[in-house]
Amino acid sequence: MISALTEFIDELRAVGIPVSMVEAIDAAEAIEFTELGTRENLRATLGATLIKNSRHFDAFDRAFDVYFGLEPIGEMEEGSQSDTPSQGDVWAGGGPGGGDALLDSLMDALLAGDGDQLARLVSNAVDRYAGMQSGRPVGGRYYAYRVLRRIDADQLLERLIATLGSSTRVDSIEERIQRERAEALVQQVRDQLEQEITGRMIADRGRRQVAANRRLPLVEDIDLMHATRLEIAELERAIRPLARKLATRLGQRRRRGSKGRLDVRRTIRRSLGHGGVMLEPQFKPPRKSKPEIVILCDVSGSMATFARFTMQLTYAISAELAKVRVFAFIDGLDEVTGYFSTNTDFSDGLVAMSREADIVRRDGHSDYGRSFTEMWERYSDAVTSRSTVIITGDARNNYRDPGLEAFERIVDRSRATMWLNPESQRFWDTGDSVMSGYSIACDSVDQARTLRQLEAFVERATLPTARRPRVGV
Repeated sequence: MISALTEFIDELRAVGIPVSMVEAIDAAEAIEFTELGTRENLRATLGATLIKNSRHFDAFDRAFDVYFGLEPIGEMEEGSQSDTPSQGDVWAGGGPGGGDALLDSLMDALLAGDGDQLARLVSNAVDRYAGMQSGRPVGGRYYAYRVLRRIDADQLLERLIATLGSSTRVDSIEERIQRERAEALVQQVRDQLEQEITGRMIADRGRRQVAANRRLPLVEDIDLMHATRLEIAELERAIRPLARKLATRLGQRRRRGSKGRLDVRRTIRRSLGHGGVMLEPQFKPPRKSKPEIVILCDVSGSMATFARFTMQLTYAISAELAKVRVFAFIDGLDEVTGYFSTNTDFSDGLVAMSREADIVRRDGHSDYGRSFTEMWERYSDAVTSRSTVIITGDARNNYRDPGLEAFERIVDRSRATMWLNPESQRFWDTGDSVMSGYSIACDSVDQARTLRQLEAFVERATLPTARRPRVGV
């Protein structure tokens, strides 16, 4: 058990889940007091001792199923099949969908709740249809697809619905209940098939390799530029606590604040009670000024998904900051702050911005030079010595004038200038990228392809930043 637990913790760390040595020791000690009659007890124990963030449970479950949730089933020999008739042979001669006999057998096992019989039927189906061969570098999804194609899961679902019975009313509650029950039974077949295939792959390749092939990326490691619709929804949920964290840190820093400048007059008056000895220096209260944020966001087609996250982060912390002004640009620039006020739903604001903001002037391809020039000429008053300017974009300018003079004027007036680039750093300054031309003038330039990198940026951005000396343009 200790060896399996050690390998399991190594796999969690490889995925990106932080597990300390103390937590690993706690998990080992907790197992001693866990009733191991069912795997779910062990899953709950390890989850409680090793996982600190609810976003990590999906990846945890995927690794747990490999190391503790599945047992290797059978020995795999290339091209071998048993000559002994088995219970599955009754449907060996079925048609392309696996035959009615197979469906009947699966239905009987499912409706009777016979888990052992279901396992035998699925194991036999894998023997016949998966085409698994020892050492073959094929993922489990391919094998599962081959089996499900022959079983015909859709036909199984329809036959279960018909057997369970339905109401004559198409939209009746009874029919929906029966359909959900049938879908749950078909899911049992899918789950059993996954367990069977995974168990055989473990027996052939070992747990480490199978776990590595089945790894589920953490939400904080998903590429923001290529996230799916479901991943975007999960990322947006994860950004909300990140925004609250940033706001809380800002508030704590203002409350703690260092002492202000020495108040000479009060110090002298206080010293009169000590014969003129300045035992108790008095300080002026520190000025509690909220930071000002100005965001310039590339919302062109290639940057649209990333822009959504950075603008949502700003939207969520706007109540904590004294002034937040947001500017969107493609080949034209327009202020879009009003679309993201605290009284406006964020998604509605995005839709309104895409329809109404004046950000496309020519061909709809990014023009950083024109946008920076327009920012300086039309909105230079938005940037002051208290402003932190954050630019988000890949600096791909489509071989146009980069507008470095206007950009340097903006940088010179601001307190600090930070650039977030969602593109991999190895591609900077390739093709039409002019990242180095802008990065020289910035206080910081960060790659921000994932939520983890965005969190690291938030940690650094909340620290006090002294305005560095600049040469005027």
